[in-house]
Order: sequence, then C-alpha cells, then structure tokens
Amino acid sequence: MSNYDRNTSFGAHVARKATAEIDQGLRAYMLGVYNYMTLGLGVTGLVALGAQMLAVTHDAAGRLALTPFGQAIYTSPLRWVIIFAPLGFVFFLSARANTISAATARTLFLVFAGLIGLSMSFLLMVYTGGSVARVFFITAAAFGGLSIYGYTTQRSLSAMGSFLIMGVWGLVIAGVVNIFLQSSSLQFGLSILCVLIFSGLTAWDTQSIKDEYVSSDGYELAQKKSIFGALRLYLDFINMFQSLLYLFGD
Repeated sequence: MSNYDRNTSFGAHVARKATAEIDQGLRAYMLGVYNYMTLGLGVTGLVALGAQMLAVTHDAAGRLALTPFGQAIYTSPLRWVIIFAPLGFVFFLSARANTISAATARTLFLVFAGLIGLSMSFLLMVYTGGSVARVFFITAAAFGGLSIYGYTTQRSLSAMGSFLIMGVWGLVIAGVVNIFLQSSSLQFGLSILCVLIFSGLTAWDTQSIKDEYVSSDGYELAQKKSIFGALRLYLDFINMFQSLLYLFGD
C-alpha cells in the first residue's frame, strides 16, 4: 500500500510538471503570435504615415494638393493594384503555408503589412488624426477583450467558425461591388456587419491558434505557426479598425 501511494504521488507530480511545461510553452507561443501581430501593425502604421506625407503637399494658396507620388497611388490605374494586391497576398501565403520557411513567411508577412499600410494611407487624408487615434484605441480595447475571451473560455467556438468565414466571403464580394457602386448606405451596412463578423473571428481565431499549439513542435514549425497566427489576428484587427473608423471617425 505504501509503495502504491508513492507511485501515485510520483505520477501526479510528473503530470503536474508536464502540464506546467505545456502552459509555459503555450504562453511563450501566444506571446510570439501577439508580438508578430504588433510588429505588423507597426509596419502598417509607419508605411501609411510615410505614404501620406509623400503623397500630399500644399499649393501656393495653402490648399492640399497631391504630389506626383500621390497622383500615382490615388488616381492612376496603379491604385487598383494597391487595392487588390493584399488580397492576392493572402491567397499566396495560404497556398504556400506548408512549403515556405519561417524566415520567408516572416518577410512576406511584413511586406503584406506594408502593402496594407500603403492602401490605408488615404484614410489619413480623409479622417482627422485625433479620430484615427481614438478609433485605434477603441479597436485595441475591443480586440484585447475578445482575444482574452477566446483564449480563456472553456466553450468551443468552432461551431461558429464556418459561419463567420462565409460572412467574410460575403463581405469581400459586397465590398468589391461597392467599389464601383460607391453606395454610402451599403458601405454603412457592410461596416456594421464587418465589426460583428471580425469581432467573432477575433475570439474564434485566438482559440483556434491556441488549440494549434503542440509542445513537441520544433523551432521552425513553431515560428511558422506564430507568423500565420499573427496574420489571422492582424487581419481581424485591421478590418475592425477600418469599419469602426468609417462608423465613428471624423
């Protein structure tokens, strides 16, 4: 009986130690995901600000005017490449996820973040700097709360995943159509739906990224998972931010 108790105690100790190691590894893994996401947002912000500064000047009367660079990215056919290039990048990254190295994935993610920044630079011409900053912090607070919920909840969110993905495809199609229709009422409705859908996706993606963690993964695979997880959360944040800015920006 004494030997049985000692063996049981030893087994429980090993189980607790293994659980602690998994928890520590999971925290490090998720921290890497959030760090990559933050880096991507930083690149997007810097590129957007730099592009806006290069695109805008003042004429002799003090009025805003576009520089040749601004005319190229905002009024020439090049603007269509800038608009649709990020979407093509997402498809490319998804298709090559299993074949590219972690270093290549990291580089492509940062290039993608830069393209998003270039395409979003016009927002700094449309909205005031104060409202952009205000909506950014609102988005950050909402995103943080939703991501924490997705990380900590014991309830499986997988059931709503396919529904949300279908909603994203609907948003993409309707958004492309509205580029040509220029309907403000449709854009208003799409913005509300976008906030709701990507709010749900933030929680679902966080839980999904957490569930994908495997403690036995090697460094290379763990890094790739972190980068692609960061890409998913980055897209959730960016889409929430743009929609909230349309709804509440000045």
